Amino acid sequence: MGLVRMALAVAVAAAAVTACSGTATTSPGPHLARPPASYYLALGDSLSQGVQPDAAGVSVETGQGYPDQVYAALRPQYPSLRLVKLGCPGETTSTMINGGICRYPGGSQLTAAVAFLRAHRGHVLLVTIDIGANDPEDCGSWAGLRALTCLRTDIPEAVSHLSTIVERLRAAAGPGVRIIGMSYYLPALAEWLNGTPGQAIAWLSERLAAGYNDLLDRAYTASGARVADVFGAFDTGDFATRVTMPGLGTLPRNVALICQWTWACAAPPRGPNQHADRAGYGVIAGAFLRVSGLRLR
Repeated sequence: MGLVRMALAVAVAAAAVTACSGTATTSPGPHLARPPASYYLALGDSLSQGVQPDAAGVSVETGQGYPDQVYAALRPQYPSLRLVKLGCPGETTSTMINGGICRYPGGSQLTAAVAFLRAHRGHVLLVTIDIGANDPEDCGSWAGLRALTCLRTDIPEAVSHLSTIVERLRAAAGPGVRIIGMSYYLPALAEWLNGTPGQAIAWLSERLAAGYNDLLDRAYTASGARVADVFGAFDTGDFATRVTMPGLGTLPRNVALICQWTWACAAPPRGPNQHADRAGYGVIAGAFLRVSGLRLR
């Protein structure tokens, strides 16, 4: 966990304690009152921290993630807006609820997020979240019936956890706060480059990912959140349209976009890496902004 996120986590805890303690604070008179600060709270896994591979191939947090780009787009219209990033690389829906990867006051990202929302109730403009991609990640590396068993247990559990997460965020934030989740792009499409067996994996992965993303979308909307259609923004289902990529030849459009907007097709040491590049994070940010309903200049 980086120093910036640790400092934010400590600030969240302090704000929550202050909000609950009833300690009196000195406030300026009406003639000195300033407009309330607005906050954009970004939650989730590595995508919410803008993780990308560095020159040595190590996945590191950057300032180019989709929350950073959403924030930059909103600032001209909302100049008092502040971005608070609590995301945790490697986070699953289970660890977001229970903790275990990154350190937070109260033990988990969800607890820290709820404390922040309660402490700043009425001053939060936007909450974004991406979570669930890491839950079934190991299923694809298992063969046969073991993979099917993994999918039957991990996916329903992740969807149930997601519903719990969004419901708790909604209760803490209040009914007027925009909460936006997202569907996921599919790094496994890069398997297409590995010949006939890889193309079969890409086809099957797309079908499984479409079903999983549909379940995530339903969990978000049932809990009163909006959904950024990142699966659609990456044209994940488009195997029919052909695109010529320099150095890679003619590819299905969905494969070409994965190669263009992520590090999944990159040569070592930077690749293959499942994270989006700066352009890909921009596409994700655009998907969030389109459904936000917020004004842009």
